[in-house]
Amino acid sequence: MNKAVNDGVWSGSWVAERLGVRLEGDDELTGMLGLALRRNPKRAHLLVSNVLGKHVPQSPSVVYGAGFALGRRVRELLGAQEAARAVVLGYAETATGLGHSVADGVGLAPYLHSTRRPVAGVARAGGFEESHSHATSHLLLPEDPALLVGDGPLVLVDDEFSTGNTVLNTVRDLHERYPRRRYVVVALVDMRSAADAGRLAEFAGEIGARVDLVAAAAGTVLLPEGVLEKGQELVARYEAESAAEGSSSSAAPSGPVAQFPAPPNSGVAAEAGQEGDRPSSGPAVEADQGSNPPGARGTARPAPAGPHPGDDPAGPHHTRVDLHWPPGLPDGGRHGFTPAHRTHLEDALPAMTARLAEALPADARSVLVLGFEELMYAPLRLARELEQVAEGVEVRYSTTTRSPVLAVDDPGYAIRTRLVFPAHDTPADGPGERYAYNVAGAGFDAVIAVVDSVADTPELHAPDGLLARLSGHAPQVLLAVVPSYVPGPLALPERHPMLPEPLRGPAFSSYAPEEVGWLLQDLSDVTLEAPTEEREEAIQSGGAHYAESLPVEYQPSEQYQDLFHAALAESATRLAQAAGAVTEIVLAERSPRPVLVSLARAGTPVGVLMRRWAQFRHGLELPHYAVSIVRGRGIDANALRWLAAHHDPRDVVFVDGWTGKGAITRELTAAIREFEASDGITGFDPEIAVLADPGSCVRTYGTREDYLIPSACLNSTVSGLISRTVLRADLVGPNDYHGAKFYRELAGADVSVAFLDAVSARFAEVVEAVDATAKELLSGDREPTWEGWAAVERISEEYGIHDVNLVKPGVGETTRVLLRRVPWKILARAGAGADLDHVRLLAEQRGVPVEEVAELPYTCVGLIHPKYTRGATGADGRAVNL
Repeated sequence: MNKAVNDGVWSGSWVAERLGVRLEGDDELTGMLGLALRRNPKRAHLLVSNVLGKHVPQSPSVVYGAGFALGRRVRELLGAQEAARAVVLGYAETATGLGHSVADGVGLAPYLHSTRRPVAGVARAGGFEESHSHATSHLLLPEDPALLVGDGPLVLVDDEFSTGNTVLNTVRDLHERYPRRRYVVVALVDMRSAADAGRLAEFAGEIGARVDLVAAAAGTVLLPEGVLEKGQELVARYEAESAAEGSSSSAAPSGPVAQFPAPPNSGVAAEAGQEGDRPSSGPAVEADQGSNPPGARGTARPAPAGPHPGDDPAGPHHTRVDLHWPPGLPDGGRHGFTPAHRTHLEDALPAMTARLAEALPADARSVLVLGFEELMYAPLRLARELEQVAEGVEVRYSTTTRSPVLAVDDPGYAIRTRLVFPAHDTPADGPGERYAYNVAGAGFDAVIAVVDSVADTPELHAPDGLLARLSGHAPQVLLAVVPSYVPGPLALPERHPMLPEPLRGPAFSSYAPEEVGWLLQDLSDVTLEAPTEEREEAIQSGGAHYAESLPVEYQPSEQYQDLFHAALAESATRLAQAAGAVTEIVLAERSPRPVLVSLARAGTPVGVLMRRWAQFRHGLELPHYAVSIVRGRGIDANALRWLAAHHDPRDVVFVDGWTGKGAITRELTAAIREFEASDGITGFDPEIAVLADPGSCVRTYGTREDYLIPSACLNSTVSGLISRTVLRADLVGPNDYHGAKFYRELAGADVSVAFLDAVSARFAEVVEAVDATAKELLSGDREPTWEGWAAVERISEEYGIHDVNLVKPGVGETTRVLLRRVPWKILARAGAGADLDHVRLLAEQRGVPVEEVAELPYTCVGLIHPKYTRGATGADGRAVNL
């Protein structure tokens, strides 16, 4: 009953034979879709998806996987950098869960779905009409109005496109309010005619935006003349026959509406005149939280004294399970669902699912998780988790719906049975019927009904309510209630009335004061250093974040300093050419007078070189600052506030030294979006300008070669004697900049200015090469391919690491692994020459093996020990073994 083909029969054949409706298109169509008829004056037929989880119970992994795969295709279409700027919008009610799943596949995109439920106190940010639907009005009610602001792509997700009118109405409304350059339209199936497809293309031209379409399958519904009237007549005739049969017997109807075994007065096809009056079999019970270990099934205990909200003492028997839903976590995307919310949900899912598993009967082998109208994603994720942990149990997922559809018990028809029950969430459009399809007679041993707290009402528990209907068709009914999220006032952070001016040398750093201003606080007097091994163990065990302490500053040996100077002499010309090229691209594409903002500390020497090139070549004195960004914690918001108060954010260009796998690129994109939402300050462009982009993560770069950049060899002694940045709650308050230390005591080993002077001295000789390089880059295809990220993921799996954060690609990142972390091994591209001399030297000093690899997109890759404890080191304290 949950497949498109039953006993070799397509579940659309019944309608096709009687109305002449046909599907033409991709081979996958008949596997993904069946057909049914509905009571709708605008469209008689209904395309019934077998992978959506709305009308047809389906494996939750199939349902989630279909949406996630579409999201991955969107990510590939946009490229990871643009995908990180995207917002995903799903359509109520049918595509709310699908849109959530697409957003998961896209990655960092926040999610919002339209709703038909007004929420007091939440301002409407938009709305549109769905012309063919039985309930047409959609509202957009984001908690944060800034969610729809910005020029990143908007991804619109629906289950199917029939005419494209809904998409047109949506884009028309939103483009007037929040214009943007790109839209991506996503659906499981695209069933538009050629004329309808042309209208969307014309509309995109009218508004001057690009509109792409992504669908799992495409085709056309061929409708013969008079199909609407013929379909309405067919629906009326079958409903009349059902009513006649229902009035002649107190048993479940045996005619065209449902032929599955059902107890008397069960609520199957209640529109035929039956009423569910199944007597109560006792008070509600609640899952036992203490008598069995997590994951055990088959236990329940009486509910605590006193009724639960909405429980009817005379109502149906069911087991109420407290999920312990995390406080403050939205139940879905009605008011917005951010990547942080997604992470919170992922963390809470195992424990919540264990509570459901405990409450299931021990002998249950077939379980349905039934969501509720727009509440599709939370039940889907619970169902998918249950499917993965409940051994020997077949888990299926579907949801209730507002859409009235004719039920016909025929293998060639998609809706075999329906349960009818009153609305139980006090809908804005008044009371009415609601439906659950293909549940009656399906043989489920247990049904887990998941509703939000707004829907946990007396109507839910009434003798003719949903729980009673379900109790007639499953031996065990569980009820899980998710708190309805109601947004509070948008809290803006308190701000210091005047943020400090930037720190400058020589008081802070060995750079001249005009070279860079540090938007940091000075923590030089605080002891923050810890041995590398202790830091690694704490970081990997989850006991500390890497930004809460500092490694003991590496003191380069005389041999290693000689290597640095040799590498600098060898690469200074290449560095000068790359610095000049990236500066020329910034001036041509970003701003004629950019404000350079380096990501401390690796970006700072590059920012100074770019500033020097602009002065040398164009006579420009560009402002240059250094700010802190921390993986997993974001960029320093107070530094952004200072910049916005003193410069036009549109002129700000973020600068870094090089790219590895692109983690900081992603971090910055997410952080800027979060800052725009929290502060309402827009204009900062998260695209980073880098000297070298071996990972193909950005558009603005001087080279994509992976060679030794000498500034990657040293730590503070090539970065103005400034430490890594520090973010620790006891040191950095809400009104403070992130912190860093100035290692004045290392002045004797400082080569910061010498490094800059050596590269700047080559500027005059590379002018022509810079002009040629910049011209070639500006006219070429510089779209990121993210091949580096793909290589990192592959290496992580091939070497059994299973954590991309422990794979550090490129010469620069490999050097840092050897200097700061506990390295496991180094992968070197076969034939790599002098660029790896210092890597081999460091590896030898630390007892780390260097493994040559034939095919490697980087010159080398450093692998951090994946299971590090101090006991994992070798007898000599250097080599690290698994």
